[in-house]
Amino acid sequence: MALNLAKAPAPKASGRSRIQAKAGAIFERFRQQNPHPKGELEHSNPFTLLVAVVLSAQATDKGVNKATGPLFALADNPAAMAALGEDKVREMVRTIGLYRTKAKNVILLSQKLLRDFGGMVPASREALETLPGVGRKTANVVLNMAFGQPTMAVDTHVFRVSRRLGLATGKTPVAVELQLEKAIPAQFMQHAHHWLILHGRYVCKARNPDCAHCVVADLCPSAEKNVLPPAPS
Repeated sequence: MALNLAKAPAPKASGRSRIQAKAGAIFERFRQQNPHPKGELEHSNPFTLLVAVVLSAQATDKGVNKATGPLFALADNPAAMAALGEDKVREMVRTIGLYRTKAKNVILLSQKLLRDFGGMVPASREALETLPGVGRKTANVVLNMAFGQPTMAVDTHVFRVSRRLGLATGKTPVAVELQLEKAIPAQFMQHAHHWLILHGRYVCKARNPDCAHCVVADLCPSAEKNVLPPAPS
């Protein structure tokens, strides 16, 4: 009996493998453009990073840095921050939106760090989320930047850019986070949220995205793309 040696057709790529391939191409370009992206919140240790991120909710990094420079010069650890007291912290961060609530949370989280964690910032999401003013996004930022964990912190920039690029379709930050974790190849995860934040802040802006200077414009399926008319000859 003759054997049929005809080559079987190659299996079609799954939806997940296609999105991973696309994500790999996108992040490779981000890496070539900016090999070592960094967050723009100024800090000197895990505690000052934690406080800066808590203060940054609904505020600009530039505005937070302006307030935290003098604050961290006085208190760069939980004991010193708790000793300052809520009134002093509130006075020093009053230029930041929601400063009253944030000042209260900074004092409460400092006290909890001293009471429950030996004055150290914990390196787990579950523990971080027990601290006043700390949600999932803040915890992910701290885990990534302070402890080198490949977490995905989804802020408004990451949410917008990942959906525009077709890397995620989720309707909530957590849904987008989980989709991005599946889509982005492991070698890019450590810096992925920084690349997306910086791209969203300076190029893929909410209004009038600067598609002419986008390194992944040809890979972007968004209907919001700014397609420039051809230059006159």
